[in-house]
Amino acid sequence: MIVQIYEVSSVVEAKNMVEAGVDNIGVLVGRGEFPREVSYEKANEIFDSLPKGKPRLALTLAENLEEICDFLKQVKCNILHVGTHLEKISPEDCKILKKEFPNIKIMRAIPVIDEKNVEAAIGYDGVVDFLLLDTYKNNIIGASGAVHDWGLSREIVESVKIPVILAGGLGPDNVADAIKKVRPLGVDSKTKTDKMGSHEKDIEKVTAFVKAAKAC
Repeated sequence: MIVQIYEVSSVVEAKNMVEAGVDNIGVLVGRGEFPREVSYEKANEIFDSLPKGKPRLALTLAENLEEICDFLKQVKCNILHVGTHLEKISPEDCKILKKEFPNIKIMRAIPVIDEKNVEAAIGYDGVVDFLLLDTYKNNIIGASGAVHDWGLSREIVESVKIPVILAGGLGPDNVADAIKKVRPLGVDSKTKTDKMGSHEKDIEKVTAFVKAAKAC
């Protein structure tokens, strides 16, 4: 079971995540247009601190190919998490990215709302390397701390051949149940492993999350 944690924002946090057994160290990277984005330079500092072979996962909220291509030329990630709305970056756009950057794996965020999103997810099958299924709230994919319909997520898992990471309101208390009901390849946590009232990571919550997920 892959365990993925967001939003790591410093070298110290990254080291703590590695020691806690986190597989994918997720960093929200950008130019400051969205809250909590880490600069390209700081992201590279975090990625350079990771052990050799550790996935370097960068989340971009950019809404056009030009900006994402510029991003990939400067950020030392080996997995690109495309987090913007589905209408902004299409499967065809992802094909272009794969052609231009063949050594970068792509993880596409899919909002889980209704059956239309199941069809949307299928459209990325065989195009990207991973799907990340997340809650859609307040016109944003993810970072809400809310769960979504796990039945729809299970339907997506059963409908595609590529690996699926489940996100959306997952914490130490419910991750085992989520894994049992959805059967994803991995799980992701942001809000439920933050310190109370903060966006800093709570190492005790992260450790408990890893333990619960890896036990499944």
